[in-house]
Formats: sequence, structure tokens, C-alpha cells
Amino acid sequence: MKITKLLFLPIITLLMISCSSVRVATDYDTKVDFNQYKTFAFYKTGIDKANISDLDKKRIMRAVEAELLAKGMAKSSNPDVLVSLFTKSRERVNITDNNWGYGYGWGWNPWMWNGANRLNVNQYTEGTLFLDIIDAKNKELIWQGIGTGALKMSNVEKREARIKEFVGEIMAKYPPGRDKK
Repeated sequence: MKITKLLFLPIITLLMISCSSVRVATDYDTKVDFNQYKTFAFYKTGIDKANISDLDKKRIMRAVEAELLAKGMAKSSNPDVLVSLFTKSRERVNITDNNWGYGYGWGWNPWMWNGANRLNVNQYTEGTLFLDIIDAKNKELIWQGIGTGALKMSNVEKREARIKEFVGEIMAKYPPGRDKK
């Protein structure tokens, strides 16, 4: 019995880690030299369209600003790039069968009476954050980062931490090609 618990511990840990991570995808214009961009500002028109609270917009913008400042960019009223954001969310359901497969024959198990408590059902909200970097002069999209993950925002501190995690994971991929050097 102890051996089976030890065997399933890594699986449970992996499931817990995978639920808390942010999946990131990026796309960018390969013809653009990202080294030319030194200043940024937020694209108010795009941000106003995001379907989230103004407080969450401020949290996202603060996190993006901190990431860009850490990358050596400066905030400016005459920027090289504009930063916009967009969000989506949807309800997800996970169903897990807890019958480990030991017992006598198909479906009969003396340790699990009538198969009770075999299924776990978890409902959660999955959120997607789109961060767009737009060339301010040409008004063209040059980079987009998309982060998707479970939203666990039961209080203000957890909400802020999760937003920083989302933005940090996405902005780690900006500018493109930086990780190749």
C-alpha cells in the first residue's frame, strides 16, 4: 500500500504544478528589428475595450510596465511602441477517476464500496491574456504574447500575484530572439 502511494506522489505533484502554470505562445513580425524600440506607452483605446475591471487593468499595466522597465525600456509620451491588452475567460471542468485498478475483477473492489467516491469533479475559470506590442509610428502589430492558465483569485493578494505571474511569463518572451543570444 505504501509503495502505491509513493508511485502516485509524482503524478499528483505534476498535476498540481500543471494546473498552476501559465501556457505561453508568442507571434511576431520577423522583419522588425526590436532593438530600435526604446520607449513605450499604453494604448488606451485598446485597453478600454478589455472586458475586465479597471482595477485588474491597472494591475496588468503595472506588471507590464515593471517588466518593460526591467528590460531597459522607458515610459514616454512620445513612444516607439504602444502596449495594448485583451482578455478572455471560460469555465472549464476536470473529471478525475480515482479507481486505481486494484481489486477483484471488473469494477468490483472490496475496499471501495460500490465504487463510491471514485470521481472528482473540479470546475475552474481559465483565463487568457493577450499582450500586443504595436509600432507607434506605423500603427502595426509587431509582437503578440498570449498567456493561458487557471485563475485562482480568491483575494486581492492572490489576484495580484497571479496577474504578475501571467505578465512575467508572457513578457519573458519579449523581445523575440533575446533568449538565443
